[in-house]
Amino acid sequence: MKNTFFDLIDQSYYFPQEGFDLKNDYLTFHGISINYLIEKYGTPFKLMYLPRIGEQIKKARNLFNRAINKHKYKGNYNYCYCTKCCHFSHVLKTALKEQVQLETSSAFDIDLILKLLDEGELTKSTIIVHNGYKTEDYLKKIVLLNQVGFKNSILVLDSKTEIQRVKKYAEEYHGKLKIGIRIAIDEEPQSAYYTSRLGIRPSEILDFYANEIEHDENLSLKMVHFFIDSGIRDTVYYWGEFQKALKLFVDLKRVCPDIKAINLGGGFPIRNNLGFDYDYEYMINEIVGNIKTACVEANIDEPDIFTEFGKYTVGESGAIIFQVLEQKYQNDREVWYMVDNSLMNTIPDAWSILEKFILLPINKWENEYTKVNIGGISCDHSDYYNSEDFNQQLFLPKIEADSTEPLYVGFFHTGAYQDSISGYGGIKHCLIPAPKLIIIDRDEKGNFVDYVYRNEQTVDEMLSILGYK
Repeated sequence: MKNTFFDLIDQSYYFPQEGFDLKNDYLTFHGISINYLIEKYGTPFKLMYLPRIGEQIKKARNLFNRAINKHKYKGNYNYCYCTKCCHFSHVLKTALKEQVQLETSSAFDIDLILKLLDEGELTKSTIIVHNGYKTEDYLKKIVLLNQVGFKNSILVLDSKTEIQRVKKYAEEYHGKLKIGIRIAIDEEPQSAYYTSRLGIRPSEILDFYANEIEHDENLSLKMVHFFIDSGIRDTVYYWGEFQKALKLFVDLKRVCPDIKAINLGGGFPIRNNLGFDYDYEYMINEIVGNIKTACVEANIDEPDIFTEFGKYTVGESGAIIFQVLEQKYQNDREVWYMVDNSLMNTIPDAWSILEKFILLPINKWENEYTKVNIGGISCDHSDYYNSEDFNQQLFLPKIEADSTEPLYVGFFHTGAYQDSISGYGGIKHCLIPAPKLIIIDRDEKGNFVDYVYRNEQTVDEMLSILGYK
């Protein structure tokens, strides 16, 4: 009996499933023919499927609003998109169509916001939450936003030392600056350090508020910011830190009536394998219900809830498609499939923090399968993706010796952070060019529209950056 790759997937998971299906023996992604894109553009290429961004925003917002109605919660819900996750204009403009708020991390983010304002993509009523360490340039630009009319700009303090510089700019602004305080959380037990470097220690916050903020007529504390780097997960660790943050919010609210919001930083997970299982509705119900209970017991007003979703917003919209150039047998057990670009350059999360992505073949689903390692074409030892590092077996269709069609493979749900970390364009490892980027959207009639955002880097572009005129 022939054990095909399709049989393996069909027996191991529910397939087809959301976003993935087969049409004429070729993989489709959200209904898009990957084979059509390969024939039209060649490989390698990255793609961004913009409609997925709006779908993710609507899903989270609807679930939060349903939980708010269920618990008769009196605060509002605000969905923030983290610009650091993907700064491309087509991503931000797609998110802003859904009336999201924004979260910034550095000075240049403010220039980006002002540019979007000039283009009419957002209004001065948009809520802007400013996280990250506040350099002088960053502080100046945050104040500039207030001066030009962004009255819903909230500067989140990341360190106690920031307050004196903030006060100086607040005095020059001649108006109350809205601020927040980020809570430093205890990291997970396996972390290399105990307490996050980000935020202010919980034991110091009440005294810090009393001494530095309470009597300052230029400052108004509006938000408590709680961030878990590993995201919102149903674990003892997450709920323990959540309850500590909630208690601190209650204590602050009793002495500071101005506080109107609790910000749950750290986003929802996205699907990184076909067996992914996460109960978004349950988690959201628990979050809203816990905040409601704590406020009722303390007899305080229920705050507006903010979430900062970056990877959740844009991650599932991205994919990277490669051609397998060669099949190599390096010993009697290991098979290497060499692809036509560098994995270090295109999916840096995979080798830097051992992030997982959904890996699927585009064609040859009726071939028998084999265990493989994926290798990039750079000369670096770390340019690979295999089973041992990811605690999973990697299987792909066997490449038959007499086949005239190459095997194509795709890494899916790569839309978050990859270009930010590797740097879009610029100089790549071994001078391997960045692949072309394909944008896919839908027109007013619902038909797919695809176009090249940027072609593959040329040798002249790279040599120019390196100073070879």
